[in-house]
Amino acid sequence: MPIYDAVERITSPVSEPAGVGESPVWRAQESALYWVDIPACKIIRLHLETSARSEWVLPEKVACITFDQQGTVLAGMETGLFAVDLPARGKDHSEPAHATVRRLAAPVFAAPGMRFNDGRCDRQGNFWAGTMVQDMAQAQPAGALYRFDAQGDLSAPAIDGLIVQNGLSWSPDGRTMYLSDSHPSRRLIWAFDYDIETGEPSRRRVFADLNHFVGRPDGAAVDADGCYWICANDAARVLRFTPDGRLDRSIELPAIKPSMCAFGGPALDTLFITSIRPAEGASEHDGHVFAVRPGVRGYPETAYAGVL
Repeated sequence: MPIYDAVERITSPVSEPAGVGESPVWRAQESALYWVDIPACKIIRLHLETSARSEWVLPEKVACITFDQQGTVLAGMETGLFAVDLPARGKDHSEPAHATVRRLAAPVFAAPGMRFNDGRCDRQGNFWAGTMVQDMAQAQPAGALYRFDAQGDLSAPAIDGLIVQNGLSWSPDGRTMYLSDSHPSRRLIWAFDYDIETGEPSRRRVFADLNHFVGRPDGAAVDADGCYWICANDAARVLRFTPDGRLDRSIELPAIKPSMCAFGGPALDTLFITSIRPAEGASEHDGHVFAVRPGVRGYPETAYAGVL
């Protein structure tokens, strides 16, 4: 496993950059990082030690992924939540394979042109994911946050009125939930008390207001110290906030639009960061994936507790 003492790009210069890279997930069983490219409708896997890369094409946009205990992908896509089977790859990885999908649940979308966005499991293995109107210019607060439990039941909206839902993560004890809204008119991160028995968030309050810092709050991760790492989209950096909402770290990145981060590596001491490639003025690094060892460890991603 490579050692990243500084921010390094882990995707090859000859690999296709993502239009919207999102949802990095470290799979310790494979020593591999997975992520998605939303507009390309792809799930991507990179083995860190060998640099072997595989891609799978899905029938619609995929924005967030996790795995169940058997290794089946649970994905938030355009029309709902899906179980995704990734076929084994042959020797020739030059062309992406086609994944098999099966819809598990779907909300009643509040407006046309919506899809799922950011999502991950809580410490108990419930999958949480939110929705958004894909045309951000509409600034339409039609998005909502849902819980998909181990029994395969999709909740009613737990939080609504969101424009661009993002930033889901949980404290180490699972009793605090974090959520952000990335839209330029919001730029807020909230914290909630989280009932680990019922899976219900409550006592919503502003945790950090990025209108007073830099960038827009995108995807996030929590480290073993309970600190919250947030990708500052449009500001080329990740920020770390302490549990009391104080900014104590800032790491600059080569890509202007970091989108989501996750801890991984054998010791869970590497922060992996996906990024978005802007439509205009993109650099050679935009749309690629980065890694850095920030001096703290994270937690393994909790697998979905149900059977897909």
